[in-house]
Amino acid sequence: MRLIYLSPVPWTSFSQRPHELARYFHSCTGCEVLWIDPYPTRFPAFSDLLNPRPDPGGEACNGTVPAWLTVIKPVALPLEPLPFSGAINGLFWGYIESAIDRFSDGSTILGIGKPSTMAMKLLSRRFFLLSFYDAMDDYPAFYRGWSRLAMARREREIVRAVSKIFTSSSALQDRMRHLARDVHLVMNACATDRMPEVAKLRRRKGDEIPVVGYVGTIGHWFDWKLVVALAKSHPAIKFRFIGPIYIRPPALPPNIHLEPSLSHVNALQAMATFDVGLIPFKMNTLTSSVDPIKFYEYRALGLPVVSSAFGEMARRGEGNGVFLIHKDSDMAKVFHQALGSFSTPASMAQFRKDNSWEERFCQAGILAMR
Repeated sequence: MRLIYLSPVPWTSFSQRPHELARYFHSCTGCEVLWIDPYPTRFPAFSDLLNPRPDPGGEACNGTVPAWLTVIKPVALPLEPLPFSGAINGLFWGYIESAIDRFSDGSTILGIGKPSTMAMKLLSRRFFLLSFYDAMDDYPAFYRGWSRLAMARREREIVRAVSKIFTSSSALQDRMRHLARDVHLVMNACATDRMPEVAKLRRRKGDEIPVVGYVGTIGHWFDWKLVVALAKSHPAIKFRFIGPIYIRPPALPPNIHLEPSLSHVNALQAMATFDVGLIPFKMNTLTSSVDPIKFYEYRALGLPVVSSAFGEMARRGEGNGVFLIHKDSDMAKVFHQALGSFSTPASMAQFRKDNSWEERFCQAGILAMR
């Protein structure tokens, strides 16, 4: 058995659900994975020139591609919304189809992490033992105009064509159920095997300045207004934001510190120095389908989480170590409660056990797709 996986993110990006899925497949089967990096699936926008993508500081910083993994980087023009884009880009994809033919062994699974014309082309060949779509985001919500319509159409076609559908949030599951019957909720998790040891985690002393931190991408879903309001209302707290910035921030108060991206291992070590984990996302169509991995990483490190009430976070409360906040909240009260919240080593160990990627994928039977 082998896996061909069309990923929504490059292998060299910050380690995410697609990377964990590929590792899980290999650890369970001992078999190889052919990973196909994403290519442009929308028209270029003027904002792409104003906000060039920074180096995310991902897997490439940690070492080489493992021996069981083959990575292919497709060449494609940004024409995907157009009906004839497949014919044009198909001229560049002959080497990919040849690689797939050589890689397939008669019991190959096709995994799709993002709708695309290439995914539809491969599904139409019908020589895969099984196929699945792992919906991790509301992809049409990322786009506008013609690009959004084209992405929504491709997603509907893929949902109807694959053997099984997995979703990372309840909202995505509800949306997919209108298109197919066999839809399985597989929530996100965290890389507990790469977490700092519980016994070595830092605990703030009473006279130390509290640190509130965020690690991850800062895009158009990031609520800068909420962040600035938090920082201004708590000038004695240090706010650290670590990760690539795809939008220009507003004027920031002096207690907000912007820091460059880190590899996943170093990012986890940085999180372990926080006193509170922050997830300040806007509440809109895009974030309504999100189950942030940051929640699992923060809680696995024993951090209380201050978050806006978007997506799956709206379903969590103080019992989960989560303190929800919005622009009209009593921010001083929320932060006082969060800073006074503590996790025991036993509770952290249990959280890690229940929310590892291995446990999540195993419970969902993500490879038992017959």
